[in-house]
Amino acid sequence: MDSKQNSLKKLMPKRKIYAIDLFCGAGGLTKGMENAGIDVRLGIDIDPACSYPYNQNNKAQFLLKNVEDLSSDELKKKYRKNGIKLLAGCAPCQTFSTYNRKADQSDKRWWLLMQFARLIREISPELVTMENVPSLIDQDVFIKFLQDLKNANYHVSYQIVNCADYGLPQQRKRLVLLASKFGEIELLSPSEIGVKPITVRDAISNLPHIDAGEVCTSDLLHQSSALSETNLLRIKASRPGGTWRDWDKDLVADCHKKSSGKTYPSVYGRMEWDGPAPTITTQYFGFGNGRFGHPEQDRAISLREGAILQSFPEDYSFVGPGETFSIKAVGRMIGNAVPVKLGEVIGKSLLAHVAYNEAYNKGIRRRV
Repeated sequence: MDSKQNSLKKLMPKRKIYAIDLFCGAGGLTKGMENAGIDVRLGIDIDPACSYPYNQNNKAQFLLKNVEDLSSDELKKKYRKNGIKLLAGCAPCQTFSTYNRKADQSDKRWWLLMQFARLIREISPELVTMENVPSLIDQDVFIKFLQDLKNANYHVSYQIVNCADYGLPQQRKRLVLLASKFGEIELLSPSEIGVKPITVRDAISNLPHIDAGEVCTSDLLHQSSALSETNLLRIKASRPGGTWRDWDKDLVADCHKKSSGKTYPSVYGRMEWDGPAPTITTQYFGFGNGRFGHPEQDRAISLREGAILQSFPEDYSFVGPGETFSIKAVGRMIGNAVPVKLGEVIGKSLLAHVAYNEAYNKGIRRRV
């Protein structure tokens, strides 16, 4: 990369990028792209629980609709004239587990990604981005998705990134795809973004102390699941970064005494203060579901702590005032979300790409 191109990555393009976020969930990707400077016009999801957090925390509007019922005409109306169209999305990742390797293209489990491809063909946006689980890269449906993009004259790049390298306080590997009709495109590197590593301590050590099963009075999302008497003894016997193998034998679960259970040392574990958290799953609020024990307090991390580790702002609101909610439902929204910081990296990469191509077309690079 020449020095002029590198400097252009800091510029904002003259033409504005307008985005639609498919499978938007609670708004992690939208919030990140908005933070970067992209105008997100609409977020679409089939989960009604996502409506409040999406509308409350983002400038974009939420549409409750199944993607297969979307017409390209209704989406085209949301874009602004003379702007650059971006179609973004993360089809629910459960479809692409390693157990689905033998499914063919007619399998209904591929339907959501195929619907994404349909809308790309019909709308023909200048830019496309997709974020998903790394295992999608080995699926035939992904190869077909790539071929469809290339057949439509898109330049495409994709890679598996560890979000911790981009300043997320969490080890989280994701597949990120960028596509453009303007020319070659790539995700900015961590050094180009200018990020520094963030630890669990950096992210959540300032939150008020709570006990297992307690709710913080100043933030109802800062609540931790209750623990059984046995699990309370287990977490007290756990050390940060350790495993259940450190416990006395009478505390070890029966399933872990079997040979099949000995390969799961991270469950019932505590996080470490001075490193990133493990991948935040949809069940991170349960001590027995992974290394989700607080580094110091005798409890699983709270809903709010999980949201912060997903890089949501500390004041991101997931439920309305006075609204009753289930820990499981909110935890699922948070765990399923695209991390906000990753959304910001994607947004900055797209903006830098457009700015560079605008400058290139004016001959700036040729005069370097």
